[in-house]
Parts: sequence; C-alpha cells; structure tokens
Amino acid sequence: MSKNWFITGASSGLGREMTAQLLTRGDTVVGTVRREGALADLQQQFGDRLVPRMLDLTDTDGIRATVADAFFCLGTIDVVVSNAGYGLFGAAEEVTDAQIDRQIATNLTGSIQLIRAALPHLRRQGGGRIIQVSSEGGQIAYPNFSLYHATKWGIEGFIEAVAQEVAPFGIKFVIAEPGPTATNFGAGLVHAQPMVEYDNTPAGEVRRAIAEGSFDLKGDAKRTVAAMIAAGDEAEPALRLVLGSTAYNSISPALSQRLAAVEAQRDLAFSADRDL
Repeated sequence: MSKNWFITGASSGLGREMTAQLLTRGDTVVGTVRREGALADLQQQFGDRLVPRMLDLTDTDGIRATVADAFFCLGTIDVVVSNAGYGLFGAAEEVTDAQIDRQIATNLTGSIQLIRAALPHLRRQGGGRIIQVSSEGGQIAYPNFSLYHATKWGIEGFIEAVAQEVAPFGIKFVIAEPGPTATNFGAGLVHAQPMVEYDNTPAGEVRRAIAEGSFDLKGDAKRTVAAMIAAGDEAEPALRLVLGSTAYNSISPALSQRLAAVEAQRDLAFSADRDL
C-alpha cells in the first residue's frame, strides 16, 4: 500500500534522494524547498504524486501553514521527515552572533516547530511516524562544529522527551544518525572567518582537513536513505538509527567511555543524596 510523506529539505542531499526513492516506489511526497522550481524535474516525471511547497524553517508561521496545508491536501500523512538543515563551521570564538542565531533557528528551533506543528494532525488521525534526520554529531563532537552539534544534541534531547509524551497516541519517532555521507552537505557548510590563533589547534587541524578534502565519506546516500525509509515502514522501529560504519565506530566507543565515566562516579553520585 502506498504512503504519504512530508519531507523538508527535499531539493538536495538525503532529502532529494529520499523523495526520488519514495516516488519511484509509488508513494506521494509533499516536499519543501527554498528555491522555486528546485523539484521541477521530479515533478515532470512523477506528476501530482509530488507536491512541492516553499518553506524556510526559520519561519514558524510558515511551518504551521505548510504542514496544515499538506495534511489538508493529502488527508493523512504517514511519515513526517524533518530533514532540512545545514552545518556552521568554525571554532566557537570565530562564529558570529548572526551565524549562531541562524544555525539554531534552522536546525533546532525549526525542527522543534515542525514537530510541534505535525503533532496535532498526527494525533487526530490516530498516529504516524516522525523521522528526524540528525547525525553521528548528535552523539559525538568534532572541533569546529560546536554550534552544529549544539543543534543536533538539542533536537535529540527534545525528541527523547516528546516521544514519551505522544506514544499513547500512536506517534513514533526515529532519529537517524548518519555518519559522513557522499552528499552535498560539505558544499553547504557556512564558514566562519578563521582566526590565526586557532591555526595550531584541533580546530585548525579539522579546518585543514576539510579544505584538503581528506575526510573519508564512507556513507552511501542511496543506502542511507533506503534504511531510513525502511524504518518509516516498520511497525516498531528503533528510536535511534545509526547509519554507516564511521557513525558506528564513532558513537559506540563514545557511549562506552561516557558510561564508564558515570560508573566510576557511583560513590560520589550517591554521596550527594539527602540523609533520610
């Protein structure tokens, strides 16, 4: 049976690949873009099963209106995919206030408001699925991506709570955590003005690696998207979906180290309790 999907950031990267795969298998997609005509080739190929909508995730009123329109047009939406976002690249001291504000407004506040806008519609229709495209960067961190990580760690914490709130309504979440994947994500990075003081620091090393293209992009976009679509189809998906060997090899030891650090503090933790 075909499904109805709502996908933000459908014009490029994983969002476009997901849109194309879903249309090819016979589903219907409302795909949001920021540039008129960005999905013209797919619309010509798949006709009215693709419904493009203009949307900037920093526009909260626009999010609510676009989501309401999508549910009105399609009747029901089975899966909402919060995919739109970008990376701000620079040490915390290098980025500007305006860059910080836009990164948070797009990746974090925009994702929060998209989910909030979808919940009443999903609740009224008796349930549905929300897939949040996060990153391995929602569990680990690299120098020069501090603001990007802040948004990904933030949205994952938000979803941890909301998933518990709406589970009684049949609404389930999937947090997709792909590692470095061969998309145009790197081309979309917003770069802060470098400071020479950071040249011989870990931030400088990462800056040079990005400039030289020495990061190994092991993730395959088609396979990554196929795994996310499969999670959207599953009756009981895992909350977190780690995608790619790089993500697994980064996240697994990071979680083990954090757990070991917590367990080593057991006596200290218990010492902070009140005497009863």
